[in-house]
Amino acid sequence: MKTCLVVDDSRVIRKVARRILENLQFEVLEAADGLEALNACKTAMPNAILLDWNMPVMDGITFLRQLRKEEGGKAPVVVFCTTENDLSHITEALTEGASEYIMKPFDGEILEAKFSEVGLI
Repeated sequence: MKTCLVVDDSRVIRKVARRILENLQFEVLEAADGLEALNACKTAMPNAILLDWNMPVMDGITFLRQLRKEEGGKAPVVVFCTTENDLSHITEALTEGASEYIMKPFDGEILEAKFSEVGLI
């Protein structure tokens, strides 16, 4: 079973994403900020990461930059899921190694489509 780490400071968003991803046959791990997520990745690198941009402690883009420097850190497919919708944020995320970018709010159909596009399902 593939694993997906959901990284968001909102417990509600993590819960919604978990429900959708479990229906898509993913084992779901959660982290409330980038630092927590980085530590989780050092323990066990997930197949996919659903990543928020704006979080306390370590934001999403800083996490992504650090992740890509870790051993095995280039492997996970990273899908940003955020309210940041301007071109500069999207470009920065894709330049730093994100595979896709979706806007909040999202639903199961959007998540399934994006995960399908990047080859996760």
